[in-house]
Amino acid sequence: MMSSANTSAAGQGLANRFNLQQYVVYLGFLAIFLFFAVVLRDSGFLTVRNLSNIVLQTAPATIMAIGLVFVMSAGEIDLSIGSTVAVAALAAAVTLGQYGLIAGVLTGLGAGLLVGLLNGALVAYVKLPSFLVTLATLGLFAGVSRSMTDLRSIPVTDSVFTGFFGSGAFLGIPSLIWWTAIAVAIGHIIYRETRFGAHVLATGDNARAASVSGISVPRIRLAVMAISGCLAGLAGLLYAGRLQAAKYTLGETDLMTVIAAVIVGGTLLNGGRGSIIGALVGSLMMGMLNNGLILMGLSVSDQMIVRGLIILAAVAVSLREKSR
Repeated sequence: MMSSANTSAAGQGLANRFNLQQYVVYLGFLAIFLFFAVVLRDSGFLTVRNLSNIVLQTAPATIMAIGLVFVMSAGEIDLSIGSTVAVAALAAAVTLGQYGLIAGVLTGLGAGLLVGLLNGALVAYVKLPSFLVTLATLGLFAGVSRSMTDLRSIPVTDSVFTGFFGSGAFLGIPSLIWWTAIAVAIGHIIYRETRFGAHVLATGDNARAASVSGISVPRIRLAVMAISGCLAGLAGLLYAGRLQAAKYTLGETDLMTVIAAVIVGGTLLNGGRGSIIGALVGSLMMGMLNNGLILMGLSVSDQMIVRGLIILAAVAVSLREKSR
C-alpha cells in the first residue's frame, strides 16, 4: 500500500515537472522548421533573406501576442485587436500628414489605448463578458476604420517615421526586430518579475480568491485590456511604417494567427498561466508555417485550414492541462 502511494506520488511529481503545454511550442517550432528545411531545401526556405523576412513579417503579430498574453492570463479575451490595428494606423497616418511626426505617433498609440480602455471599462466595471464586448468593438472599429478615409489608402511619406517603425535599421539590425526584442523583453520582465504580473496570473487563476487577498480585480482587467489596445496600436504603427501606407484592411487577418501563437506558446485558454517567450516562439512558428506553405504553393484557404487545425490542437492541450 505504501509502495503504491509512493509510486503515485512519484508519478504526480514527474507529471508536474514535465508540463506538455510548456514545451509543445518549442518542439512544434523545431519539427516545422526541420520539415520545411527538408521539403523546401531547393526553394529558398533556408536562405538568410527568407528567414529574416519571416521575423520581419511576424513583428506586428508578435507585438499583439504580447498584449494578448496579459489578457488571456487574466482570464479574458480581446477579439478587437485586428480592427484596433487599422484604426491606429489610419489615425496615425492622417495626423502625421497634417501635424507631424510626434502628433502622428501619439495619435496612433492613443487610439489603441482608448480602444483598450473602452473594452476594459465595459469588462471591469460594467461586468460584461470580454468575449461579447470585444466581438462588438471588433465590428464597431472595423466600421470606423472603413469610414475614416472612405476606404482609401493613406500614404505615409515621412522618412523618419517609416525608418523608425518599419524600413529602417540600427546597428545593422532592422527596426522591426528592435521593436520586437524590446517589447518581448519589457513584457517578459513585467509579466514574470513584477507584482502586477503576479496579480494578473492570480486573477486568471481564481478571480474571487484574488479579490479576497486584496487584489483589485477590476483594475487588473482594465489594465490588461489597456495594454492589449496600446500594443495593437503599436502594431498599427509598425504596419504603416513597413508598408509606408495605412489602410482599413491592416490587421484584419491577424486575429487567428495571434490567438494561435499565444495558445500554442503556453498561455492557458482559461487564464492563470502564460508565457511571453512562448508567444514569441509561437508567432515565429505561425509565420514560418505561412511562409513554408506559400513556398509549397498552397492557397490561402489551405493555409487557413492548417492554422485552424493548429488552434484546435493547442486548445485541446490547453484545456487538458487546465483540468489537471
